[in-house]
Amino acid sequence: MLGTARMTIGARMSEAKPLHEGLFNWPDPAAGLIGSRCLDCGEHAFPAQSSCRACSGQNTVTANLGSEGTLWTWTIQSFMPKPPYDTDETPETFTPFGVGYIELACGLKVESRLRENTPAQLRIGMPMTMELITVRQNGDGDELLTFQFCAAKENH
Repeated sequence: MLGTARMTIGARMSEAKPLHEGLFNWPDPAAGLIGSRCLDCGEHAFPAQSSCRACSGQNTVTANLGSEGTLWTWTIQSFMPKPPYDTDETPETFTPFGVGYIELACGLKVESRLRENTPAQLRIGMPMTMELITVRQNGDGDELLTFQFCAAKENH
């Protein structure tokens, strides 16, 4: 379910909401990414699609894709992306970030920003979990959120 959540920013109450609705469950991000599944062939898609890219069927339903996966491949984004990249960063304040494909339990690979941003922190096959991050504030001061994946905490 999508919506907003209230949070305090400085001395005022602000709202946090998804930058783009329909990509992840909100306000409960633990439920994960929102995609679709074809009822004819079982193919998953992200973001959700009204038709199937595998069989061209029109019989799709919304599917919870989860919030965990495995790092399939990665790279480091070491320069500020060109528009439409839209954050509060400037070329002077830009911080490199990881970009990777996360293989979800259903087998779908999803491109994602990664919290880890050095080669020493990343390895193919490592378990990953989704988290929400603030991309920027809108004109009303509301926090605009998107998802990224980060290394899953190991259970000891």
